[in-house]
This record gives sequence, structure tokens and C-alpha cells, in this order.
Amino acid sequence: MSDAMSPSAPCPIHLEHVRLLRGTTTVFDDLTLRLNESRIGLIGDNGAGKSSLFRVICGLDKLQSGRVSVWGYDAQSRPAERVGLIGMMFQNPDDQIIFPTVEEELALSLSPNGLPRKVNCQQARAVLTARGLGDWAERAIGSLSQGQRQHVCWLALMMASPKSVLLDEPFSSLDLPGRVMLDLEISKASQQVIVSTHLLDHVRGFERVIWLDKGQVRADGDGASVCAAYEADVAARCLSPHFKID
Repeated sequence: MSDAMSPSAPCPIHLEHVRLLRGTTTVFDDLTLRLNESRIGLIGDNGAGKSSLFRVICGLDKLQSGRVSVWGYDAQSRPAERVGLIGMMFQNPDDQIIFPTVEEELALSLSPNGLPRKVNCQQARAVLTARGLGDWAERAIGSLSQGQRQHVCWLALMMASPKSVLLDEPFSSLDLPGRVMLDLEISKASQQVIVSTHLLDHVRGFERVIWLDKGQVRADGDGASVCAAYEADVAARCLSPHFKID
């Protein structure tokens, strides 16, 4: 049983009466969620609030009111204590990658261990070699495809080993083999994993899927039921003479 499923563990992620404004736009208003399950999908139209929810959980956006706790720690006021608790993979890997080579980027994820940089680089090489990617170590990030850079971000997350992992549209830049591989990686991960995606088949089998609509929870339940409800709603809207893409 993972920590996220242990009855004695604190709720991994708990949002209480969250209100978030971006400029004059209300993103969330009195949003409350308890995210306990080990696999959770997040679906909805563009602009529904999926990426904003991830940013709030990571403490990247300042709330107007409410509270977010991550494994018992306040996500807004105690960021230092979140090290090792939460990790996020952005939709665009270029928004996340800092260092020029694969080895250096992976070594960065190990920096909280306090070991010398040389040791961390050696461990990064070992991880790559174990996956048959030893020749990636000295490769420049700029020489990698979008999907390969996404894979580097995933490896960095797994090496950092946070208790909860947030994946924002992780399949969007992957080809079919890459999607199959990431699905397998997610299924094997010991951490709580929350996946935001428009590709519903990747979360249809999850124990819980949340459908966000304009910052509110439209449906919340097992993956098959919620994905089917969302698909039916989209189909109905597409048939409307007033249908438009926001």
C-alpha cells in the first residue's frame, strides 16, 4: 500500500474553500477537494482550471482566500517543507529544464540530498545506463526531440522521488510508443500520480477522475463514468447551433 492509500497518513492534497483570481478573472471560487487516491485524472476543456489547480497545489499562485495542504504542510506559507513531497511536470518541458545537458539536468533533481555534484552526476549516469540511455548523458538538451525532453523531465521527477506527482498534459508531445511507455511508468510508480489530460483513454481506467468546468467540479467519480459523461457533454455541445471553441 502506498503512502497515499495508508489510512494513517495525512491527506496527500487537501484544498479548502480556495478562491483564486487572475487579474479580474475568477479562476476558483470556494473550491474544496480532498485528493486521497493513488491515481487521479483531471479532465475538462481548455481554460477549465486544470493547470491552475496544479499551480495552486505547488504554491505557485497566491490565493485570495482558502488553504491548500500537501501531506499536512501548508502549500502557500511553508515551501521549504514541501521538498520531497510534491513534484510537477509542466506541459512544455522547456519551461522546466534548466541545465544544458541531460546528465546535469538529472543531477539537479538529486541536489536536496546534499551530496557533491560529481556524485549526483554519477548517479544520473547510472540511471540512464540502467534504462539503456547511457548515450544521453552528455547530450545537449537542445538536440533532443520534444518527447525526449519530456522523458528527461519524467526521469528527473522519479529521481527526486516526491510523494505526489502532478503531470500536466504529459502525453501531448509523445508518439504512440512514448505514450505506451509513460502509461507503463505511471502504473509502476509508487507515488500518488495526478494526470491532467485531454487524451481520456489514459485516465479512463483510473480509480478517480475529476471533470473541471470553469473552475468548478462538474463531475467526480470513477474514470470510466466521468470520462463518458464528459464525452457525452462535448458531443451534445458540438451539435448545438451555438457551439464555438473558446
